[in-house]
Amino acid sequence: MTKPTQFETRAIQATEPHDDETGSVANAIYPSTTFKRETDGTFKSGYIYSRKANPNRSLLESALATIEEGEFALAFASGMAAINTVLQSLKPGDHVIVPDDAYYEVRRTLGELFSTWHLAHTQVDMTDHEAIKAAIKPNTQLIWIESPSNPLLKVTDIKTVADLAHANDALCIVDNTWCTPVLQRPLALGADAVMYSTTKYYGGHSDSLSGALVLNPAAPESFKAQLKNIQNLSGAVPSAFDAWLITRGIKTLKLRVMQQVSNAQKLAEFFAQHDAVDAVHFPDLANHPQHELATRQMPDGCGAMISIQVGSGREAAMAVIAKLQLFTPATSLGGVESLVEHRKSVEDALSQTPENLIRISVGIEHIDDLMADWQNALS
Repeated sequence: MTKPTQFETRAIQATEPHDDETGSVANAIYPSTTFKRETDGTFKSGYIYSRKANPNRSLLESALATIEEGEFALAFASGMAAINTVLQSLKPGDHVIVPDDAYYEVRRTLGELFSTWHLAHTQVDMTDHEAIKAAIKPNTQLIWIESPSNPLLKVTDIKTVADLAHANDALCIVDNTWCTPVLQRPLALGADAVMYSTTKYYGGHSDSLSGALVLNPAAPESFKAQLKNIQNLSGAVPSAFDAWLITRGIKTLKLRVMQQVSNAQKLAEFFAQHDAVDAVHFPDLANHPQHELATRQMPDGCGAMISIQVGSGREAAMAVIAKLQLFTPATSLGGVESLVEHRKSVEDALSQTPENLIRISVGIEHIDDLMADWQNALS
């Protein structure tokens, strides 16, 4: 049989059970922390101890690499564990460039944890290529991209920034959590690795905490080896059950994401026409500052996250959220259920997020019901 080329087929094939003994169509869960040695001391199964490898994690990592078309993947206990692994691969005295609106806990991690070993960082508007160039130093080793950004949904030209990083002997890594490989392929655009909080769209049901890195074959061999070593030594890996849940989520990833994208597009257009909404941050709207780039870089849709600004401040935004019935006020995103959040409330004092901004994760409910809920909340 020829190798499947379509995403949906590869997602199913990559997550099929590898155990032919039972004929089970569903994957088994292997909670064992340790594995039997042979009488000569070897391990016939290839597994020794679950921190090093587990059958469920192995299948997940293989599936992630397959659908992303990467060389290999590493699964972690959370997205932040994956990010910390990347930062731990750098040396004291190295310099990192991150977005000026980076996820606030990335900024906190750099400022509160890695500053103690003298890992320097600069925040830059990633839509301004001249500003990125100006921020590069002789010791710059990494340019970190989040696109679309959280929560202002600014879009970065991944290929241009990756080329710039490589021209200066630096790595380029992309947080692609919001788009998944369904909508955006950073490795194909030159990124050395792509990072996911697989808690979000990969899992899709708000019931599993995990993260992942998928590596480009062209990434430096020393960097790839270092990531594998840190994953093993730090032990920040997902449980067998979490790995099983994320693997199951891959099977329906594209179906869910495309329904969410469809809903988000219609909801964003609704917001754009509503008098009570002062601003809509959504790259698929024609008036978005990076709309042309977004449609070129994400031709099948720019995701299912929307941010809107309403009223004059925090109180106005909170009042709108309180009137919603179908959108659960909660942190996180990417589940089948729609969520809403006053983003500034969960970020720190250094956050650039406007006080009147509401971040929305659009689910798979019927769009007519979702729009009616917002119509009532905004009236």
